[in-house]
Amino acid sequence: MKVAIFFGSKSDTEIMRGAANALKEFGVEFKAYVLSAHRVPEKLVETLNDVENNGCEVIIAGAGLAAHLPGVIASHTTLPIIGVPVNGAINGLDALYSIVQMPKSIPVATVGINNSYNAGMLAVQILSIKYPELKEKLKSFRIEMKEKFIKENGEGVEL
Repeated sequence: MKVAIFFGSKSDTEIMRGAANALKEFGVEFKAYVLSAHRVPEKLVETLNDVENNGCEVIIAGAGLAAHLPGVIASHTTLPIIGVPVNGAINGLDALYSIVQMPKSIPVATVGINNSYNAGMLAVQILSIKYPELKEKLKSFRIEMKEKFIKENGEGVEL
């Protein structure tokens, strides 16, 4: 396993599926967990230790409302953490602010509200530093993305 995906509530499954989809596109191994920083903190720390011992290299953590999960995870590991603010109260802004405003020395990279796909893509980019085959897949993906965009939009659009 290269990536662990954590989120605090089963109701966030569909939102967090985007991260899994991005990782699957690139053949990156991952495992997902529903664990709450508030309801089962001991189990969260135990699981973090397990994923680190099993070769995890990047963690994606989605959370809504108070959104403490990514920060709590970051406080227990030196692995890179990518936070996904999940829409809850205040259209997800509360979660965004909670995740992005981490204290000095405990960073959490943060993507847009409900944008777990970008969290998966950022994990791929981080891993591509170490894995040349992943870097090549990422380069090919970008080339194909640009070609598709130009094909679909290059001749202008009818309004």
